[in-house]
Amino acid sequence: MTPVDPVAYTCDLLRFNTINPPGEERTCAHHIGRLLENGGFRVAYHEFAEKRTSLIAQLDGSSDEPPICFTGHIDVVPLGMAPWHYDPFTGECHGDKLYGRGSTDMKGALAAMVLAALRLAGLPERKAGLVLVLTAGEETHCEGAHHLAAQPAALGSAGAIVVGEPTANEPLVGHKGLVRYRIKTTGVTAHASMPEQGDNAIHKIADVVKGLERFDFGLAAHPVMGSPTLNVGTITGGLNINSVPDEAEIGVDIRTIPGQTANGIQERLQAALGSEVDVANIANEDSILTDTRDDWVQQVYDVMEPLLGCRPEPATAVYFTDGSVLKPFYGGPPTVILGPGEPTCAHKTDEYCSIGKLETATEAYFEIMRRWSGV
Repeated sequence: MTPVDPVAYTCDLLRFNTINPPGEERTCAHHIGRLLENGGFRVAYHEFAEKRTSLIAQLDGSSDEPPICFTGHIDVVPLGMAPWHYDPFTGECHGDKLYGRGSTDMKGALAAMVLAALRLAGLPERKAGLVLVLTAGEETHCEGAHHLAAQPAALGSAGAIVVGEPTANEPLVGHKGLVRYRIKTTGVTAHASMPEQGDNAIHKIADVVKGLERFDFGLAAHPVMGSPTLNVGTITGGLNINSVPDEAEIGVDIRTIPGQTANGIQERLQAALGSEVDVANIANEDSILTDTRDDWVQQVYDVMEPLLGCRPEPATAVYFTDGSVLKPFYGGPPTVILGPGEPTCAHKTDEYCSIGKLETATEAYFEIMRRWSGV
């Protein structure tokens, strides 16, 4: 029987442990895929590693108009060290809150997409089609999306994209990009009782960390996206407590705005920190942005206005998504980020999604799909 209740179907998806690492999205992907196949979709699976499965499901239209793409990821982040008050893998409901790892980020949105898509498949005379791109490995740098983008025939085409990441159902027109750097200092080892004989790399990296508190990106804030941010996320150094450390490093995460490049930021970091510090780029994804004057974006606003009780205002997300891979692959179509999850609840202990927002998102997704398909 085809499920119709987004809460029950979200609970169904939460029972699959897709914590990344290791991910192991295969079983959940095939579970979703069987349902979509039974609903009339053409389904294909693509693995970038053992059990790391992404799913593409396609529904045709009668015209040459490109389909609309809805995308989300199957993997979830680890539970963390703090104990949960609710079982993270069963989907406990209390009041308006549905608890579970991935309820907000983003199996609630996956459930809403799939149920809306199955409903669309039951409508006759669709002019434009629909493609669902459900990825593995998004949480650890969009591996599934990059793998799919390397296979052009797999993804096909799309004329617009909806990314179901958590926005509390506010349609966002873009998100910041990402660059990450490994910053290393070196010194000279010596016995801890004679530190003057060595050169302490940890002291040097401490100076780097303090210097980054005052780092100037050298550009004005974006009118919608705001300013870039910098976070020192990891620090390591030394091999044993009774030696002067000769190497130390930090990991730096920067969220970027349009106009910034990984190379440009790296040059600025190097100039600020000095030539004795090694700065290496280890990851980057571009920011994305759609003009709010776009006709389709305004149509999404039309759909969401009565559901939200007010007209959406131009806004963007601070995190990055698979949209940074899919939007350029599809040639830059208009893209919104829209999902029922609570942005401030993602990755937290006792993660939850509002049941009301989950139900609203299911209706909104269907209406966006229906209008695009011309039914």
